Amino acid sequence: MFLGAVEEAKKEDGTVVYGGKVMDRPGNYVELPIAADEEEVFAWNNEVKQGLSSNIFTKDLGRIFRWLRPKGSDCGIVNVNIPTSGADTGGAFGGEKHTGGGGESGSDAWKQYMRRSTCTINYSEDLPLAQGIKFQ
Repeated sequence: MFLGAVEEAKKEDGTVVYGGKVMDRPGNYVELPIAADEEEVFAWNNEVKQGLSSNIFTKDLGRIFRWLRPKGSDCGIVNVNIPTSGADTGGAFGGEKHTGGGGESGSDAWKQYMRRSTCTINYSEDLPLAQGIKFQ
């Protein structure tokens, strides 16, 4: 019945963003599906007051570039297929909205008219940590 309900949502143009599968383990366990319109999900990300960092996990290149565009994530650090590490030192750093002033080290006046983002895209199967850190 669960899988039938997920398929019915897909037939009605729903997109399962996450989950929607039966877990392979004893008992009756499922990954709860999150079915939502992409624009709605992006709006959820952007409606909060915080704007330091955001992440999306997808292999869909179109979705990646929609996430990175001005109408995508409005955070200062925008990641794809990699979590926020707290050590994103390779690019512009600084939150937006209530969590920062748009970057450290001061900005030139023209930069006040732009939104600056550090974008990281991980297209591998691995989930690397910042600066090659490995936990044993």
